[in-house]
Amino acid sequence: MTTTGSTKAASTAAPAPAPAPAATARELGLAHYAVRGVLEYVLARHGATFAQQIALRAAINADAPQTPDELVAQVQGALKADPAGIRAVFDELLARELLVADGEHLRPTEAGRELFAAVAAETAPISARVWGGIPAEDLAAAGRVLALVTERADVELAALTA
Repeated sequence: MTTTGSTKAASTAAPAPAPAPAATARELGLAHYAVRGVLEYVLARHGATFAQQIALRAAINADAPQTPDELVAQVQGALKADPAGIRAVFDELLARELLVADGEHLRPTEAGRELFAAVAAETAPISARVWGGIPAEDLAAAGRVLALVTERADVELAALTA
């Protein structure tokens, strides 16, 4: 019988992988905190905080010099934090001489740029290990989902704080 050979061949094939479970809000949050935990560990070794890194990045990546109010607005968009707390973070960066006031603008100092570069260099290989090997289509799907979640959460936060 020819069907016996076909049945035997089919039974030795590897089973199809189980479908991945759908991501939940908890799993997405845990992934965020896992990655952020790595960054915060590296930042702590440099005496910096997550908020300071976000604020410093805003100043470094600006296309043109920014006023404190412009930088606070950018960081508030990223961190969803109180503007007074963000201003305190900029004061910390000024006190550490990672930023300098230049007229009405804040500019990163060489020390600020060096700190940012050192943290980026230290976290780059870790990020490569964390994100490496994830198929492009999975990253694209995750990107779409996270963009939608961010958009919806921003709407909810705006309604709560109106």
